[in-house]
Amino acid sequence: MSGRKETVLDLAKFIDKGVQVKLTGGRQVTGTLKGYDQLLNLVLDEALEFFRDADDPLKTTDQTRRLGLIVCRGTAVMLVSPTDGTDEIANPFLQPDGI
Repeated sequence: MSGRKETVLDLAKFIDKGVQVKLTGGRQVTGTLKGYDQLLNLVLDEALEFFRDADDPLKTTDQTRRLGLIVCRGTAVMLVSPTDGTDEIANPFLQPDGI
């Protein structure tokens, strides 16, 4: 086995495409993936950060702030997903109040 680290993800197919990135601590950003390395450091252009709900820090709101060109440090990246082809759905496991 070589001493070189390789990432499990193949992010090459997402270059110059929109991605959503969730970071440790609950921050969530979207932007255009411009580059990455084997440590999963990501370069995003036209990045937007989604603000968290004050009452429930695990939920994001529709309120955003423009960040522009950013670098997401690989140790903080928890999830990378494409923005195209994904939709938010209702929680299928949520129980009605009467049960």
